[in-house]
Amino acid sequence: MRIGILGAGALGGTFAALLARAGHDVEVTARGAGLEAIRASGLRLTGGYGDVHVRVAAGERLTRRPDLALVCTKAQDASAAISADRGHLDGATIVVVQNGLDGVDTAARLLPASSCFGLLSLIAANYTEPGVVRITATAASHLGRGAGPADDEARRIAAVLSEAVPVTAIDDFLGAQWTKLVVNMVNAVPAIVGRALGEVVADRGLLAVMTASMRECVRAGIAHDVRFAPLNGLDDAGLRRFARMPLSLGSRLPRSLVRRMGWEHNLGSTQQSIRRGQETEIDFLNGAVVREASAAGLEAPVNRALVDLVHEVERVGFLPDERVRAIPTH
Repeated sequence: MRIGILGAGALGGTFAALLARAGHDVEVTARGAGLEAIRASGLRLTGGYGDVHVRVAAGERLTRRPDLALVCTKAQDASAAISADRGHLDGATIVVVQNGLDGVDTAARLLPASSCFGLLSLIAANYTEPGVVRITATAASHLGRGAGPADDEARRIAAVLSEAVPVTAIDDFLGAQWTKLVVNMVNAVPAIVGRALGEVVADRGLLAVMTASMRECVRAGIAHDVRFAPLNGLDDAGLRRFARMPLSLGSRLPRSLVRRMGWEHNLGSTQQSIRRGQETEIDFLNGAVVREASAAGLEAPVNRALVDLVHEVERVGFLPDERVRAIPTH
């Protein structure tokens, strides 16, 4: 199959390398040093899926219409990336591999002739240098659209992608997006202090702030009548209990999540962006919680503070742990 991948960073590079290894005709878009490296040396993948080295077509824009396109840019770059290649993409099947809640809707608005799906990837991938990705934790990915049951087209696309990595077509993709948003609350605190997830959840003060941000996210979802779909060992009943727990008891959730998923040494995608000098997705992660809470008549002060601190880190660099510990969590 002819597959186009917009954005060859950590996840885009992972899917591109593994789909090419599976025999698909892959073309990627990239910029700057990443594009130069892929053109010169190909894509290299190490870690959980083995050592992979492939040559793929690469450019700042696609040169042909794909049968299937994966949008793997950061959330804030998706609209511009899709618009730049609209002539090749409209009418193709689109899979948005992205954090946050807005990606599929953005693609559907810009590409009215396309069938648009979302993919929630739980793979932990580090973009170690241009053209090189290391997988620190493998996991299944979940594909779907909307709040209804998975359809035949979703199952067909999942089968194609499963030739590279395990992908399942799921019911109630919207509920799964919300569960993934809860999971993504692990990103902000490590990005602010410049430490790995394992170190953060071992620190009581930092863990309390992370837990409070997750609780605000769950409470915002509940206010919107969301039913959280099972993901990463989390489910609707458990998250609703978590939303009512005292913070000290609730802190078990992020600690066990990090341990269960093998993320102790992972930096998180937000911190990886900062270390590369790139704009982060914080406005589409913790910022989404702030917006959704506000729309439901709630406040999300912990997430608002984390958004502000991440933007400060983008400007000046990592901050002392005390800046995070000082965030009120009650």
